[in-house]
Amino acid sequence: MAAVHIIGVPLDLGSGRRGVDMGPSAVRIAGLGDQLAALGYAVVDRGNVTVPLPEHLTPDDDTKKFIGPIAEACRNLHALASDALRAGALPIIIGGDHSVAAGSVSATARWMRDTTGAPLGVIWVDAHGDMNTPQSTTSGNVHGMPLSALLGFEPRELATVGGAVPAIRPEHTVLLGVRNLDEREKDRIRASGVHVLTMKDIDREGMAAVAERAIALASAGTGGIHVSFDLDVCDPSLAPGVGTPVKGGLNYREAHLIMEMVADSGRLRALDLVEINPTLDVRNTTAELATELALSALGKRIL
Repeated sequence: MAAVHIIGVPLDLGSGRRGVDMGPSAVRIAGLGDQLAALGYAVVDRGNVTVPLPEHLTPDDDTKKFIGPIAEACRNLHALASDALRAGALPIIIGGDHSVAAGSVSATARWMRDTTGAPLGVIWVDAHGDMNTPQSTTSGNVHGMPLSALLGFEPRELATVGGAVPAIRPEHTVLLGVRNLDEREKDRIRASGVHVLTMKDIDREGMAAVAERAIALASAGTGGIHVSFDLDVCDPSLAPGVGTPVKGGLNYREAHLIMEMVADSGRLRALDLVEINPTLDVRNTTAELATELALSALGKRIL
């Protein structure tokens, strides 16, 4: 029987608004653990990483607000996710804002290198690029920087969480579903060498073709794939409970299809579900969607 470890990260220090710290509770209320167990998985809920409240802190650097406690939370997540992987389990990380991925992805990448000698493939499913740095950001919100850090750029506090810098390589990294990029961030993404599959690509080619390409790109020469799924990639009509909604996102079947195809590939090694904000949600709709998507990624079948 396959094992899954659920790890909550109630972190909203990287976001510009409160609420995503309640995301892990909302997804648990939606029944993630019980539904995974019903699929036949041995489920262990590892609880939550401890994160301080912003009311108790001062953002001492306006270009990377709360970077110290965010990096500490990511280091603690790195340790928990590494334990799960060493135990033979697939970690599901529930956020929390997307800065948590600096801890989760770096843990999967390090485990992959240590056990197989192969690099990690990453599919970053997001309306945004998350490739800003303290020098390019207009907000100072760190949840717009984790992919930059994982690729070895700034902020350095996140780039070094997993030890090896960079944690992942651009040629093994796919941005999927992007549709809202800062102007300076566009230049950074073009120069980085990551693969970018936008909503325009999905509109023109269809999700099946785009998902197949994303999985192939993230699989080529790697030991497996980490999917980091920001719920704001979905259209706000489907996922209202996110902090930075952008119109024109994935519909219900498109979101499920990418997860179903990841499951079919047999390449999934870890999964993030982030940016779920219950204070903006409608009857826990977004947390329930996140739960459904996790089930699809872990092999729930239509027939």
